[in-house]
Amino acid sequence: MLSYIVKRILALIPVLAVVAIVVFSLVHLTPGDPASVMLGPNATSDQVEALRSEMGLDRPLVVQFFAWLGGALTGDLGYSHFMGAAVASVLMDHLGPTLSLAILAEVVALIIAIPAGIIAARRRGSAVDQGFMAFSLLGISVPSFLLGLFLMLIFAGWLGWLPVAGYRGLEEGLGTHLRYLILPALALGAMQAALTARMTRSSMLDVFRAGYMKTALAKGVSERSRVYKHGLKNASFPILTVVGQSIGTLIAGAAVIETVFNIPGIGQLIVNSVERRDFMVIQGVVLMITVSYMLINLLVDILYGFLDPRVRLS
Repeated sequence: MLSYIVKRILALIPVLAVVAIVVFSLVHLTPGDPASVMLGPNATSDQVEALRSEMGLDRPLVVQFFAWLGGALTGDLGYSHFMGAAVASVLMDHLGPTLSLAILAEVVALIIAIPAGIIAARRRGSAVDQGFMAFSLLGISVPSFLLGLFLMLIFAGWLGWLPVAGYRGLEEGLGTHLRYLILPALALGAMQAALTARMTRSSMLDVFRAGYMKTALAKGVSERSRVYKHGLKNASFPILTVVGQSIGTLIAGAAVIETVFNIPGIGQLIVNSVERRDFMVIQGVVLMITVSYMLINLLVDILYGFLDPRVRLS
């Protein structure tokens, strides 16, 4: 098992190298000068050049890249002149709200999707099955920001049950924290719930057709045991893949929801950084999201190895 984990980790190294090159190139090759944006339209050319030199923008791109990469490997993602702080510190200040939102959205998605997918598979072709699949199609089709606006209108505007927008940290109490996050979590997790429900239904149907399930039925194994002990366990691999990918997608896709609900997370940070051309923060955010996505997929691969020895042998 250890050799399998080491191989999976080593396989990430060339991918990380390519990601670092792409992230750096995309940010630096886009039009616009951060120094000019920072100083404003009334700045002289000498002032702009002086700031460019201070920020290291006058050096060749290759030199800038290796300086940035060397710092990133040691946890130094550079300095944001707009924010007046180190990029790593800025990211940590905004990471908490995004993680809370993404985790709660994933929990909401799983609570909805797993039971819905199992029920739809057990009642394949029935009105219940068709109803669940219709709602899942609706969840995939409706954009998260539009669903968020509808939820704000209904539960905050009409009913007044929940806050319209804003954010409160855990230090103000778990109940208050969840009250401000439940609507954005529902809006963000709806699409993932729909995708996970469809995958759960499809995987459970494949398992129900398997020979060992028919054998368990012939032996008199209870329906509950067949579905949850034998069925769900063997159907968990594709579901685990979808869940692993969805966590990275939720973190990356939080930008719109955080803007709609005024949550000071990573998504809102990157939107503001793009507007003011704060390329150091943009690089740090994109690199962090990409690395998080890769680490989550690595964790899923490792879980595969634990759950199924055939994965390790292959």
